[in-house]
Amino acid sequence: MTLTVLSFVGILLCLLVGGVPVGFAIGLASLILLNIESRGMADSTIIAQRLFSGIDSFPLLAVPLFMFTGNLMNIGGITKRIFDFANHLVGHLRLGLGQVNVVASMIFAGMSGAAVADASGLGPIEIKAMLDANYDLGYSAAITAASSSIGPIIPPSIPLVIYGIMAEASIGRLLLGGILPGIFIGISLMLMNEFYFARKLGAERGKFAGWRPLWQSFRRAFWPLMTPVILVGGILSGIFTPTEAAGVALVYAVALSIVYREITLKELLALSKETMRSTAEVLIIVGAASAFGYMVVSAQLPQMILRTVSSLTMNRWAVLALINVFLLIIGCFMEPVAAITITVPVMMPLVRQLGIDPVHFGMVVVYNLVLGLLTPPVGLVLFVTAKIAGLSVEELVKNILPFFIPLLLSLLIITYVPGIVTIIPDLLMG
Repeated sequence: MTLTVLSFVGILLCLLVGGVPVGFAIGLASLILLNIESRGMADSTIIAQRLFSGIDSFPLLAVPLFMFTGNLMNIGGITKRIFDFANHLVGHLRLGLGQVNVVASMIFAGMSGAAVADASGLGPIEIKAMLDANYDLGYSAAITAASSSIGPIIPPSIPLVIYGIMAEASIGRLLLGGILPGIFIGISLMLMNEFYFARKLGAERGKFAGWRPLWQSFRRAFWPLMTPVILVGGILSGIFTPTEAAGVALVYAVALSIVYREITLKELLALSKETMRSTAEVLIIVGAASAFGYMVVSAQLPQMILRTVSSLTMNRWAVLALINVFLLIIGCFMEPVAAITITVPVMMPLVRQLGIDPVHFGMVVVYNLVLGLLTPPVGLVLFVTAKIAGLSVEELVKNILPFFIPLLLSLLIITYVPGIVTIIPDLLMG
């Protein structure tokens, strides 16, 4: 069994180092290992069957719909209204545009479901506004990247949907479970702005523009702000399922874009093509992960891990600490969706054995992997933000390091205070 696992890991690493895309690498490694284990006598159609059965899932429909919604809001005039409202709300605080950056990300997280959508959509607006106000470029890019980590936490969330499918957990509870952690992460970043960067940069408190401009900006942003309210309210009331909520969100985003008249038919078609391409990438990974899951079960890897960990400790808090370290390392080298599809099926038997709530564990998994988007060598948010700001990745990494203090503190709170994740699902869904 151990040899089987090591063989798979070795084959997968060789393929990844050789530049093979993640989804194809996982599928090929599973196929090669299947033939090695069976001495070429296995029916290779098993892999093909697993590839198709892995994506034959109704909840997976939420992934392209949420992707399309987030991309549409980036170019449909919605991000500008969100930024303007956040600016009137907290722009007068010390290091005002830094605080605006965080608040705007918290609001946009309730619409996009992805960190990269946040960075690529709000990022250009935020960084330009901060540079026009003579903010330091390194700080502007760093707070933009750090605040993007809220995107996959506050519902909707593409990684949480994928986790829910892999772990067979309630997607509705998972989405609701992200509300308080997302708010907590945002507040921790704002406190870092107030008590460290504002003093370091000598920032002074600005002048509040007044209630009338705030009200006007709120009116302009009202309908975009209603997106998370409609989604959460619809799920809780039973009007639609979490998957159907993704469809409602897309229809709502299209309607807003038409009303605001800030998107052309040509742009809409181009956006559709881009969403289809991104969806295909995700589904290939999910399908290949299903084939990998078959190999995991055949090799009895979950049982082996359970026995190994049991020989060390069965203290759930110690196990969670080990899992955090493991996922933080994995997140540095693998995109969240791919990492979730590979690691979750392996870890879930251990999680259930220890009595850890799957919803709580889902938040731990997703946030660990989201932090990987801010670290090289595969940190996609890092590269997107660096390109927007015109900075080298090395310079951005140097500037973002202080923000890992509140981000890692938030991770510890999410890990060791399960109630911050489970209280809202328990109250609203029982």
